[in-house]
Amino acid sequence: MMMNLFSTFDPSTNFNMSLNWMSTLIGIIIIPPMFWLIPSRFNILWNTIIMTLHKEFKILISNNKSQGSTLIFISLFSLILFNNFLGLFPYIFTSTSHMVLTLTLALPLWLSFMLFGWINNAMHMFAHLVPQGTPGALMPFMVLIESISNIIRPGTLAIRLSANMIAGHLLMTLLGSTGTSLSLIMINLLIITQILLLVLETAVSIIQSYVFAVLSTLYSSEVN
Repeated sequence: MMMNLFSTFDPSTNFNMSLNWMSTLIGIIIIPPMFWLIPSRFNILWNTIIMTLHKEFKILISNNKSQGSTLIFISLFSLILFNNFLGLFPYIFTSTSHMVLTLTLALPLWLSFMLFGWINNAMHMFAHLVPQGTPGALMPFMVLIESISNIIRPGTLAIRLSANMIAGHLLMTLLGSTGTSLSLIMINLLIITQILLLVLETAVSIIQSYVFAVLSTLYSSEVN
């Protein structure tokens, strides 16, 4: 029998420990971290990257009417960069090295640009087929060349990304498979080479995601 009714509110009543004070902090878990956590260095770095990309894509689009249109290209950059980085870890499937993913990203994006451009700005799209100052005799050839270059754009976007992801990973795999038959000195050189290749692949992962997003932005700016 309790000596005092108010002893139930004593924090040391249960288990002789002051764990009851933990209930004060449980509510913080429910609140989104942005409202009670100081932004980490990673958050500050990522926000800086996003704002830099937003300013650059806004200049490339050069259309003040389409507010927030850079969001899709920043999201595209983030998705490709995340998948490229994941592929650098051992035993993780590099999804961006397959045309199934890269063509799935490039083809609907290019198709939506083409549909929007030809439906809303048909004369503007026709003007793009013949560069300014082209002689009259060369105009049919220029229309043919520009049409072909426009049609193969999603293929070049997809192949560029997947080929760059395959090349570096394939070279690292081929070099790594020869390690069992090398001497100790050569293995040390191989480890240094693999580290340098890993740094190069990290840079390629960033560059290729940036190139994909920038080219998509440029393609969208041509239809406005």
